[in-house]
Amino acid sequence: MRAVDDGRCFVCGKDNPIGLKAVFLHDPVRRRAEATLRIPDQFQGWQGITHGGIISALLDEICAQACLCSGLQVVTSELKLRYRAPVPTDLPITVVGEVVSERHRLITAKGRLELDGKIMAEAEATLFRI
Repeated sequence: MRAVDDGRCFVCGKDNPIGLKAVFLHDPVRRRAEATLRIPDQFQGWQGITHGGIISALLDEICAQACLCSGLQVVTSELKLRYRAPVPTDLPITVVGEVVSERHRLITAKGRLELDGKIMAEAEATLFRI
Protein backbone atom coordinates (compact mmCIF):
# COMPACT_ATOMS: atom_id res chain seq x y z
CA MET A 1 0.00 0.00 0.00
CA ARG A 2 1.19 3.49 -0.80
CA ALA A 3 -0.39 6.64 0.59
CA VAL A 4 -0.63 9.62 -1.74
CA ASP A 5 -1.11 13.18 -0.49
CA ASP A 6 -3.47 14.87 -2.94
CA GLY A 7 -3.97 17.99 -0.79
CA ARG A 8 -7.51 17.05 0.23
CA CYS A 9 -6.94 15.87 3.81
CA PHE A 10 -9.78 17.17 5.97
CA VAL A 11 -7.40 18.45 8.66
CA CYS A 12 -4.42 19.80 6.70
CA GLY A 13 -5.32 19.72 3.00
CA LYS A 14 -4.89 23.06 1.25
CA ASP A 15 -7.20 21.90 -1.54
CA ASN A 16 -10.08 20.81 0.70
CA PRO A 17 -12.68 23.62 0.58
CA ILE A 18 -14.39 22.49 3.81
CA GLY A 19 -11.28 21.40 5.74
CA LEU A 20 -9.49 22.94 8.71
CA LYS A 21 -6.31 23.75 6.71
CA ALA A 22 -4.05 23.24 9.73
CA VAL A 23 -0.39 24.07 9.17
CA PHE A 24 2.05 21.88 11.08
CA LEU A 25 5.49 22.72 12.40
CA HIS A 26 7.78 19.69 12.44
CA ASP A 27 10.73 18.96 14.72
CA PRO A 28 12.32 15.76 13.36
CA VAL A 29 15.00 15.71 16.07
CA ARG A 30 12.39 15.56 18.85
CA ARG A 31 10.00 13.51 16.64
CA ARG A 32 7.36 16.12 17.35
CA ALA A 33 4.74 18.11 15.43
CA GLU A 34 2.66 21.10 16.46
CA ALA A 35 -0.04 23.36 15.03
CA THR A 36 -2.02 26.34 16.28
CA LEU A 37 -5.41 27.04 14.74
CA ARG A 38 -8.94 28.22 15.39
CA ILE A 39 -11.88 25.89 14.92
CA PRO A 40 -14.71 27.73 13.15
CA ASP A 41 -18.28 27.62 14.49
CA GLN A 42 -19.33 25.42 11.57
CA PHE A 43 -17.53 22.55 13.36
CA GLN A 44 -19.46 22.86 16.62
CA GLY A 45 -21.59 20.26 18.35
CA TRP A 46 -23.35 22.25 21.04
CA GLN A 47 -23.39 26.01 20.53
CA GLY A 48 -19.88 27.40 20.83
CA ILE A 49 -18.34 23.99 21.62
CA THR A 50 -16.20 22.06 19.13
CA HIS A 51 -17.68 18.72 18.07
CA GLY A 52 -15.83 15.76 19.61
CA GLY A 53 -15.28 14.21 16.18
CA ILE A 54 -13.31 17.28 15.10
CA ILE A 55 -11.14 17.01 18.21
CA SER A 56 -10.61 13.33 17.46
CA ALA A 57 -9.59 14.12 13.88
CA LEU A 58 -7.10 16.75 15.08
CA LEU A 59 -5.51 14.40 17.61
CA ASP A 60 -5.34 11.58 15.06
CA GLU A 61 -3.66 13.91 12.58
CA ILE A 62 -1.13 15.34 15.04
CA CYS A 63 -0.01 11.82 15.96
CA ALA A 64 0.39 10.97 12.27
CA GLN A 65 2.25 14.26 11.64
CA ALA A 66 4.73 13.41 14.40
CA CYS A 67 5.41 10.15 12.58
CA LEU A 68 5.66 11.85 9.19
CA CYS A 69 8.25 14.33 10.42
CA SER A 70 10.24 11.31 11.64
CA GLY A 71 10.23 9.87 8.13
CA LEU A 72 7.48 7.32 8.85
CA GLN A 73 4.50 7.00 6.52
CA VAL A 74 1.67 5.56 8.63
CA VAL A 75 -2.03 4.89 8.99
CA THR A 76 -3.81 4.80 12.33
CA SER A 77 -4.54 1.38 13.77
CA GLU A 78 -5.98 2.45 17.13
CA LEU A 79 -6.78 5.77 18.75
CA LYS A 80 -7.58 6.20 22.45
CA LEU A 81 -9.02 9.57 23.45
CA ARG A 82 -9.66 11.38 26.66
CA TYR A 83 -11.75 14.54 26.58
CA ARG A 84 -10.89 16.63 29.63
CA ALA A 85 -12.96 19.77 29.02
CA PRO A 86 -15.19 21.25 26.31
CA VAL A 87 -13.19 23.02 23.60
CA PRO A 88 -14.67 26.37 22.58
CA THR A 89 -14.88 27.26 18.91
CA ASP A 90 -13.10 30.26 17.40
CA LEU A 91 -10.30 30.49 19.99
CA PRO A 92 -6.65 29.67 19.25
CA ILE A 93 -5.88 26.09 20.23
CA THR A 94 -2.63 24.19 19.95
CA VAL A 95 -2.23 20.51 19.11
CA VAL A 96 1.06 18.78 19.88
CA GLY A 97 2.09 15.25 19.00
CA GLU A 98 5.20 13.15 19.50
CA VAL A 99 6.42 9.67 18.72
CA VAL A 100 7.02 7.78 21.96
CA SER A 101 8.01 4.31 20.75
CA GLU A 102 8.59 2.21 17.69
CA ARG A 103 8.44 -1.57 17.49
CA HIS A 104 8.68 -3.29 14.13
CA ARG A 105 5.91 -1.74 12.04
CA LEU A 106 3.92 -0.35 14.99
CA ILE A 107 4.55 3.16 16.25
CA THR A 108 3.05 4.69 19.39
CA ALA A 109 2.45 8.43 19.44
CA LYS A 110 0.78 10.74 21.92
CA GLY A 111 -1.12 13.92 21.18
CA ARG A 112 -2.74 16.67 23.17
CA LEU A 113 -4.95 19.65 22.48
CA GLU A 114 -4.31 22.74 24.59
CA LEU A 115 -6.11 26.00 25.17
CA ASP A 116 -4.16 28.70 27.01
CA GLY A 117 -1.72 26.05 28.24
CA LYS A 118 -4.47 23.81 29.67
CA ILE A 119 -4.85 20.28 28.27
CA MET A 120 -8.39 19.97 26.94
CA ALA A 121 -8.06 16.56 25.28
CA GLU A 122 -5.36 13.95 24.81
CA ALA A 123 -4.80 10.83 22.76
CA GLU A 124 -2.58 7.83 22.39
CA ALA A 125 -2.35 6.31 18.93
CA THR A 126 -0.99 3.09 17.57
CA LEU A 127 0.02 3.65 13.99
CA PHE A 128 1.00 1.11 11.35
CA ARG A 129 3.95 1.83 9.07
CA ILE A 130 3.06 1.41 5.39
